[in-house]
Amino acid sequence: MKNKKVLILGASSDIGIATVNYFLENGWSVIAHYNKNKKNLEKIRNNRLEYFKFDLKNINKFKQFINKNKKINNVDSFVSLTGYIDSKNILETDIKSFYDHININYLSNLIVIQKILPAMSINKFGRILLSSSTGVKFGGGKLTGLYSLTKYMSEFFFSNYKDFYKNDVLINTLRIGVTKTKIHKNVKGKNMKKRVSLIPLGRIATTIEVAKYIYFYSSSMNSLTTNEIIDISGGE
Repeated sequence: MKNKKVLILGASSDIGIATVNYFLENGWSVIAHYNKNKKNLEKIRNNRLEYFKFDLKNINKFKQFINKNKKINNVDSFVSLTGYIDSKNILETDIKSFYDHININYLSNLIVIQKILPAMSINKFGRILLSSSTGVKFGGGKLTGLYSLTKYMSEFFFSNYKDFYKNDVLINTLRIGVTKTKIHKNVKGKNMKKRVSLIPLGRIATTIEVAKYIYFYSSSMNSLTTNEIIDISGGE
């Protein structure tokens, strides 16, 4: 079987790094996107890893970049782990904040999907996995409303996608619950003990647990699931 290749947006996050490593351990080549945090990717010594920097707020330039990048056209799997939060109260936010959230958390994904779907269909194989958040079920927190709104958009499946399923191109969204990552520190006044108490399982996920789910639904291990929102939140 030929070497598989995955494109990961938001690969320098805690979950992203765990996911990059897991794909590499399973013999995949990885194209990893980052914006600011390059150090975590630089620590990974593997010749099957390449990475690129891009600020996804610049959505028009990103579309130009993707359309010109021939390597993107040959990926077998696409995973989006973008996650932008500016911690503004939804009642006080502005238009720029809204566009920043939608560009990073949603439109960047759609641009990539538009690029890769035709080739995946011709190759008779493709896996696309977007990421959402369990917070969408509760309207987000007081300072994460736009984050949850734009993540909720990733749970919408266009009817056009169904045309590709017969060619073994499967598209899903993983609704990720609270995970042990640094992102929670970016939300002012967040009480993690109180947050964990809301989870029936009684604990938060580890990054490697999430990475394993991501790998499953983004590889040939997933042979039947498509057009689904998959919840991994400990029963919350």
